[in-house]
Amino acid sequence: MTKSLRSFKGMKPKLGSDVFVDITATVIGNVELGDDSSVWPNTVIRGDMHKISIGKRCSIQDASILHITHASEYNPGGYPLNLGDEVTVGHMAMLHGCTIGNQVLIGMQAMVMDGAVIEDKVVLGAGSLVPPGKVLQSGHLYVGRPAKMVRALTEKELAYFSYTAGNYVKLKNEHMEEETTGVGS
Repeated sequence: MTKSLRSFKGMKPKLGSDVFVDITATVIGNVELGDDSSVWPNTVIRGDMHKISIGKRCSIQDASILHITHASEYNPGGYPLNLGDEVTVGHMAMLHGCTIGNQVLIGMQAMVMDGAVIEDKVVLGAGSLVPPGKVLQSGHLYVGRPAKMVRALTEKELAYFSYTAGNYVKLKNEHMEEETTGVGS
């Protein structure tokens, strides 16, 4: 394991094919990253007391924090953190013990709390807060603290999910190529 990838209590991060984890990111414990996903500088993904599952073609951008809610007498079972496919997590976002569907955009500095669920095809605006247990319905834009539904997504916005996922796959491939060729070192 590299310094970026660390085991905890015998649990090691599992990476799908062609996953990029920046050297300054930290991924600990019971974490699975799907094919073609990327973890950018200074991000922390800490699966030390529950499981974190990140789907295919996800981008976890700079300085984001992803964690879980541990099981206890106060919260039997706890909350793992689950992200579907083609999820883009903006810079400095915080995801904690929540469930994120497929094709979701989490805006910069947004926060999603314990037990919250974001269904497929949702945009959560920058700086928004999704309180514990709240459900964001598919096909809508949400903004605010607490997050409130603003409107249905347009066809152009719905098409953007796959575009942005593909764009980050291309970018992480460029970073991986530079690492293997030694350019810039």
